[in-house]
Amino acid sequence: MAGTIARSKPAGAGRNLTYGLLDTLGKAIVTGRYDEVPFPTEAELARQYAISRSVTREAVKMLTAKGLLTARPRKGTSVQPAANWNLFDPDVLRWLLDRKFSLDLLRQFSELRIAIEPAAAALAAGAASAERIAAIQAGYDRMAAAEQGKDDPLESDVAFHIAVLRASENPFYAQFQDVVTTALRTSIRFTNCFKGRTASLPQHHAVLAAIAARKPDAARAAMAELIADVVTLIADADRTG
Repeated sequence: MAGTIARSKPAGAGRNLTYGLLDTLGKAIVTGRYDEVPFPTEAELARQYAISRSVTREAVKMLTAKGLLTARPRKGTSVQPAANWNLFDPDVLRWLLDRKFSLDLLRQFSELRIAIEPAAAALAAGAASAERIAAIQAGYDRMAAAEQGKDDPLESDVAFHIAVLRASENPFYAQFQDVVTTALRTSIRFTNCFKGRTASLPQHHAVLAAIAARKPDAARAAMAELIADVVTLIADADRTG
């Protein structure tokens, strides 16, 4: 029986099939389907999914570019260790959300966030335009509305943090938005599951207020405190097993 390919990115039949197979195989690799079994050959994939060899070849090539696969002469194609995956790739990040929840993954995300976001907040306090600060305010307002059931808690939280990254006026920090979005989704899944908590409005307001007041040190400290709260929850969860 032919496998099922996720349909995505409607841009012509061949391209659609390629991206569909990419999504199906990428998700399967990241969630561990091939941890104990060999990755199929291109011919096997073509038969399994009833598609052409050119489609499978292109999808495999794209997965290789993302660091998920490696192809060697006479050894075929195999799955790469997770340490080799391009964790800044939006597709890889999206597939990570389909994995079984892992405290280790959340800890790693939080360690990265605490290295990036406080610095971005400090830069925003010194460099953000009025328009960028208004976007942070809008994200906060959405979070406040979410507390009353008038907006989505996750999407409003994401909007706030992405607005801070963009307000740094540094394109390198802005490039972390996919990582931060995935980290937040993982973090909120954790806090909801273990603590039933929602994002702290006072902590987010402290970040907003410091940036608006053009106080870099205060903005850095406020954002660090916000993320450290998640780190504390992780440590508590580790202790309680």
